[in-house]
Amino acid sequence: MDWLRALEHLRGAGRSGVLVTVTAARGHAPREPGAKMVVAAEEVWDSIGGGNLEATAVARARAMLAAGTAQPVQLDLSLSEHATTEFGRQCCGGEVSVLLEPVPARPVVAVFGLGHVGQELGRILARLPVVVHLVDSRAGQVEQTRGLTPDALADVRVTHAPAPETVLDTLPGHAHVLVMTHDHAEDLVLCEAALRRGDLGSVGVIGSTAKWQRFRKRLLEAGHSEAAVATITSPIGLPDLPGKQPATIAISVAAALVRTLHAEAGSGLDPAATVEGTVRST
Repeated sequence: MDWLRALEHLRGAGRSGVLVTVTAARGHAPREPGAKMVVAAEEVWDSIGGGNLEATAVARARAMLAAGTAQPVQLDLSLSEHATTEFGRQCCGGEVSVLLEPVPARPVVAVFGLGHVGQELGRILARLPVVVHLVDSRAGQVEQTRGLTPDALADVRVTHAPAPETVLDTLPGHAHVLVMTHDHAEDLVLCEAALRRGDLGSVGVIGSTAKWQRFRKRLLEAGHSEAAVATITSPIGLPDLPGKQPATIAISVAAALVRTLHAEAGSGLDPAATVEGTVRST
């Protein structure tokens, strides 16, 4: 596939890559400025000309992926037979500059429960460069949610799941989960499912301190350790932001989540570096 489809492929798979672009060519060079390729941890798509030029760019791109580099890197390479090379001689005689731009995987956020707060939160998160799963066990709430984010920057995936924990089980590692269903029993099931995984980026549960104390007791009685239960945040949002209107609560929860995402190395939460998202329904 070409470089553009490769970027779409990586994004759909939730994987990171590096976009490599020839920015300048002086003298004889195998490809013209504007030639591109995409490098992933184990794959390469398209070409900037092969030989030492391309092999050097691939090696540097993979080193960037391994290190979680967030900033672009420029390489200036000589194609002279006298140049020091690592991957064989390339004696075209020219010089080539290439730009290596990291394209990080988008953070994944799942909102379980599409009541008043969940729908407001979905609207807000749709404006961020993330993958958003909006999940509810009630078909009616799911239908109300479809179409709420027509101009989404995020990849929005709306799902009706009679047993929402089955969706939680399919999320990628390091996904962020927000639990706010209409049913406290359903909330508790989702908490247990999250703790069984143990690899999520964060888990938050809406509700009062009293609700969380009851949940904490039940989770400990179910055999989860104190340390594991402590990984769940409840109540969620910014504690110093007053107001109980659904939009206010959603803003508070979204702000706390953005803070968490920015704290993650390589989160890539930069709207200026992204393109328009899509809405998917199941």
